[in-house]
Amino acid sequence: MSGKLKNKVAVVTGGNSGIGFATAKLFANEGAKVAVTGRDQATIATSVAQIGNNAIGFVADVANINSIAPVYEKVSSTFGKIDILVVNAGIVYLSPIADVTEEMFDQVSDINYKGVFFTVQKALPYLNDGASIVITSSTVANKGIAGGSVYLSTKAAERALVRAFAAELVGRNIRVNALSPGSVGTPIFKKAGFAQEQEDAMNQFFATATPMKRAGSVDEMAKGFLFLASDDSSYMTGGDLLLDGGFRDL
Repeated sequence: MSGKLKNKVAVVTGGNSGIGFATAKLFANEGAKVAVTGRDQATIATSVAQIGNNAIGFVADVANINSIAPVYEKVSSTFGKIDILVVNAGIVYLSPIADVTEEMFDQVSDINYKGVFFTVQKALPYLNDGASIVITSSTVANKGIAGGSVYLSTKAAERALVRAFAAELVGRNIRVNALSPGSVGTPIFKKAGFAQEQEDAMNQFFATATPMKRAGSVDEMAKGFLFLASDDSSYMTGGDLLLDGGFRDL
């Protein structure tokens, strides 16, 4: 590896599976001191062991604001102040408008919107000037998909937060960008409680609608996060790196 993140301190929320795990592992291989968070202690322990390189992990639920700052305190006391924050924790929810309950609306919003806002806000005292923040949005933030009103709107809100955060934090030379994946081979639909036939239908939809006719890989996404986290993207802030096989624009 090139050592692009040598001695950098990186926190990856939702780093215990899927895209977050692949990103944390790549960051560690590139020399970063990595901390991951997630809601499940068992998968955190497994992921930390697989990441290696003295990675650490903590249980945290971004929907619970009070659980966020203690993680940053522990990371800073272990590794020092944070250079890279990947805000990746999120959930998928699809339902016809008529079937959406207030409980489900709040759950998705608390994680994908409020959770993102406060994950960044609570990090501010622990971030080095010149840090890089990367928020996982989605190619569907700018699309209209039946059944996706709640999920799509939270992803659009994340994209708006990226612009606002970037404008406000530029004085500290903190860069804020989004990475927007398309269909990626992860267990996200299964974790969201989709039945197997629903999961198969979603995968088939994206395979058909994506010009490249395949899902992206978690390793392809991780390389995008590495670009945004490193000095390779030093003149980029408020932007959106689209990795979706052409789904949005072709």
